[in-house]
Amino acid sequence: MRITEGFTQSQFLANINSLESGLATTQNQISTNLSFTTASENPTAAGSVNNYNQALAQSQQFDTNADSAQTNLNTEDSALSSVQTQLQSLRDLALEANNSTESNTDLSAIATQASQIQSSLLALANTTNGNGEYIFGGYNATTQPFSLSATGATYNGDEGQRQVQIAAGQTVADGDSGDAVFNQIKTGNGTFAVAATSTNTGSAVVGATTVSSSSNYGGQPFNIVFTSPTAYNVDNANGTVATTGTYTDGSTIAYGGTQITLSGTPAAGDSFAVTPSANQSLFTTVQNLVSALQTGTSTTTGRAQLSNTINAQIDNLDQALNQTSDVRASIGGRLNSITTQLSVSASQQIQLQSTISGLQGLNYASAITTLDQQNTTLSAAMQAYTLTQGLSLFKFLQ
Repeated sequence: MRITEGFTQSQFLANINSLESGLATTQNQISTNLSFTTASENPTAAGSVNNYNQALAQSQQFDTNADSAQTNLNTEDSALSSVQTQLQSLRDLALEANNSTESNTDLSAIATQASQIQSSLLALANTTNGNGEYIFGGYNATTQPFSLSATGATYNGDEGQRQVQIAAGQTVADGDSGDAVFNQIKTGNGTFAVAATSTNTGSAVVGATTVSSSSNYGGQPFNIVFTSPTAYNVDNANGTVATTGTYTDGSTIAYGGTQITLSGTPAAGDSFAVTPSANQSLFTTVQNLVSALQTGTSTTTGRAQLSNTINAQIDNLDQALNQTSDVRASIGGRLNSITTQLSVSASQQIQLQSTISGLQGLNYASAITTLDQQNTTLSAAMQAYTLTQGLSLFKFLQ
């Protein structure tokens, strides 16, 4: 085989190109601090790194979701804390108004304060997060959920509860609908409610109401009907007399697992309706209280009617306080779940990053040594090529 000068040159150039390519690869490794940047450089490790990177990206997205949910829940908890403060202030005003020494002027002034609290509660129910979304709107987060009406407030949202995924197979609700928080509040003591008939002419006022025996309470409505100031019948819903009894001021009437304390003097024909608790809007409760205070009273009978109305609204406010406390407890549980998951995901991400680094990370000291060797080899090859190019038979013949 005849070795030509052109063949020799092409071999030299091929070797030099190979050396330069290796040098460029090492330089790229050092600049990126990665042992490879393309799958072709290490197909097996590259496949593993791709899988781990996907897992890392998914975990980081879950963290983003968790952070968003955490922010929304903290915003909701803060709003409900303020709601509880306003409800307690309203309850204090109701207790102040439920005093026979208060004049109609006093009651009107208290009604004005109650109306201001009503406005504050409405603003809190329309709280938005940092993105301008209404946190109590359910799925309908872009529409103001509550607007005042003659009977309280109209709810314009829905009952949806948005679920956010914070881990594989784990979701958390990032809020609560305004319907659940402000509308679905039980009346009375949460089991049953007692209401004085509006045509009562006596001075009897409802006091404490309790369930004495949950096993005996069947949830059926009944009426306490006074046949005289000292005697009463308990009538079932169909009007039949279930039992009778005697009454004295401050005594407790017990029937069907319930206990109802009354004070004052009823008139013959006065009655009190006992019904299972139903859902009522917080804003309806507030509006009923404001309306009663604005109406005022100037008679003994009117004072008893006002006291019964105020007492009923105090019971309803207590239920609203219980409701917001329950929701806040649920929020606390969800926030704890998020905090726990963020801690778990932080550990997982450290492990994933460590694994990726182990597969793709560069041994910097080794790479520098390789770079020096490649530079030396390339320099020697270039010098050898230059000397070879200078050789010629004619030089020896001269």
